[in-house]
Amino acid sequence: MLQHRSPPSYNAEKELVYLAVTAKRNRRNTASDLSRQLSSATGTTVSRQTVYRRLGHISLYARRLSRFSLQSNSCRTLIWRAPDTCYHQENTIARHRYGGARWLIFGGINLGSRTDLHVQSVTMTDHIYQDVILEQNVRLFRGVMGAEFLFMDDIARPHRANIVDECLQSEDITRMD
Repeated sequence: MLQHRSPPSYNAEKELVYLAVTAKRNRRNTASDLSRQLSSATGTTVSRQTVYRRLGHISLYARRLSRFSLQSNSCRTLIWRAPDTCYHQENTIARHRYGGARWLIFGGINLGSRTDLHVQSVTMTDHIYQDVILEQNVRLFRGVMGAEFLFMDDIARPHRANIVDECLQSEDITRMD
């Protein structure tokens, strides 16, 4: 059965133009923001779902890169954009993920004992790993544990540096594979 839709009214077309222009001007407005702005400007109240639907009819979608979410609490930054424009400059947000100080957190554990938890605000390098972790902690912990001591670390770059391997060999510390 075919449904016949009546043509949109003049006010609905004006509202759609308003929504489209507002969404394009500030791409980070949420559908709820656009709904409130439309209500404030025209006195017409529409739901956020209606905003999604109306903008979807003119190929504007709330997206972050190529992900789609109708949830306002999805913890994503949603932007209004046309299809196939996800990497255009106006649709990207510059973020610096790695910057500032790092934290070094170290602790040693064994079946019956453990070391204190050490927390320092430093960027981990192979020299800091050797001086702070190996020399001040692992070597002493190995002395307490005896010949059965087996050292385990992860595969971070500072842990696999040549000076770290040399230090472990000179102290006769066996590293777990």
